[in-house]
Order: sequence, then C-alpha cells, then structure tokens
Amino acid sequence: MFEGKTLWNIMQMGGFTILALAFCSVLSLSVIAERVYYFWKRSRAARPAFMHSLMARLGSGDIAGAQALCESTPAPFADVALAGIRSRDDSTQNIENAMDRQISIEVADLERYTAILGTIGSTAVYIGLFGTVLGIIHAFQDIAKVGGGGINIVIGGIAEALICTAAGISVAVPAVIAYNYLEKRIERFTTDMELCLSQLADFFTARNTTHETTAKRKKAQNDR
Repeated sequence: MFEGKTLWNIMQMGGFTILALAFCSVLSLSVIAERVYYFWKRSRAARPAFMHSLMARLGSGDIAGAQALCESTPAPFADVALAGIRSRDDSTQNIENAMDRQISIEVADLERYTAILGTIGSTAVYIGLFGTVLGIIHAFQDIAKVGGGGINIVIGGIAEALICTAAGISVAVPAVIAYNYLEKRIERFTTDMELCLSQLADFFTARNTTHETTAKRKKAQNDR
C-alpha cells in the first residue's frame, strides 16, 4: 500500500488533519525541550547542602554572605530563601508571606507552557480520529461513485484514513509522558521550596523571640 512512497506522500494522504498533527508535534517537542532544559538549569543545586551552608552563615550573622549564596544558587528554593532574608527585619508573619509569594512566582515559572503539553496530549488522539472519520467518509463516497461495494474498493481509503489515528497516537503519547514527568518535577521543586520556607521561618521565629526577650530584659533593667 505504501511501498515506494515518501513520508511526505503518506502525510498528504491524511490531508489537513496530518498537517494539524504535525504542527502539534513540533510545538510539543519544542515545549518539552525548553522545559527540560529549564528544569535542568534550576535543579543543579541540592537543597540539604544549600540549607546547611545558608543556616551556618545566618547563624554567624553573615547576612551578606547568605544573600550572595542565594543569588549564586540556580534553584527555586534559593530565590525563596532570598525573599525571606530580604524581609528579615519584618515580623515573622511578614517574612513567611514574602516567601509564600515567591513560591507562587516560582511555581508559575515552572508551570509555564506545561498546559500546552496537557492540551496536546488530551486532544491529539481525537484530532487523529477526526481525520480517520473523514477518510472513511471518503471511502464510502468512492463506493457510491463506483456503484458497488467490495474490499478492494474500500481497503485503500480505510488504510489511508488510519494514518491519522496512528499519527494522533504518536503525537499524544510523548506529550502525555512529558506532561506527567514535568508535573512530578514541579511537585518536587514545590516540596523543596516549602521545606526551605519552614526551616527559615523557624530560624527567624527563634531569632525574633530571642531579640524580644533581650529587649524585655534590658527594659526591666533600665526600669530598675
């Protein structure tokens, strides 16, 4: 059936549906490549080692060093920590709010374009089926023109129509796999950011409590 035909010839058999699926495929692969590269750049630092170094600098009062560490670490949790450090002079609640806002910003950046993959993964098969239905309709039109039926008349049209179904599946499967993979990675990024927030919130809460206690003691001593 397809002997001696090029890929372009086979695509032409599917009509405009194949062209739509080809566009979806190019778009899907572009998004996958961009997101995988972006996630790779943002995951080259380990949170435990980063937090150990950060807490050591904060504990010694090296705020400038802590900020420099956050700015030089290419990870979402580093940006969350930096937001907390920049708000260190506010109340504990305001510090947590600043880090919460940064988490929302980071999650939005991580989720950028992933909806495209979800949409392509869920609709590509249906686009392929639409092309198949059109192909079968054309096959029955050929029967009507001939004035009779038979396997030899419809087999060509049906075989060509099924190209659309195969193309739809081949576009949808990578998109769905990539979408699920990226969603799992986003969950891990989010967990790291939330753990960073929790650890820094505990640090600043303890620091503020200590400062308040010291201030009360000084005030009591002055009153005496």
